[in-house]
Amino acid sequence: MSIMQDSREATMIGRRTDGTPIRRPLSPHLQVYDMMQMTSALSISGRITGVVWSIGLLILVWWLVAAAAGPSAFATVQWFLSSWIGMLGLFGLSAAAWFHTLNGIRHLAWDAGHGYDIPTTYRSGRAVLIGTGVATLLTWLIAIIAWG
Repeated sequence: MSIMQDSREATMIGRRTDGTPIRRPLSPHLQVYDMMQMTSALSISGRITGVVWSIGLLILVWWLVAAAAGPSAFATVQWFLSSWIGMLGLFGLSAAAWFHTLNGIRHLAWDAGHGYDIPTTYRSGRAVLIGTGVATLLTWLIAIIAWG
């Protein structure tokens, strides 16, 4: 057996079901992607907004536990969420929610086999970005009017 020059080569070696050796291709990593390309940026942003959603879920759990714990705990959470940093966080969470939702609809269209050509991919990507901005601003405008 030869000595491997690159440790990544070990991950390329596998066996078929009949036992014969096979070399598997390595998946590309972040280094090969152009981060300023819309398709790469939106793909990575979709993953990031999924993580942001998880953080938002923790905030929701904190809020619900505080509501169950009593008025003083609930007042503390409400104070934090109504502070400028809490409002900024909620604004970011709503933007992430809209982006993740609209990008998910875009992926559903792809799953149905529509929109794979490059012009349509860029057009739908711009629609996701514009839709995120408009929906986020409308959400906050409606919330401010309703609370006012």
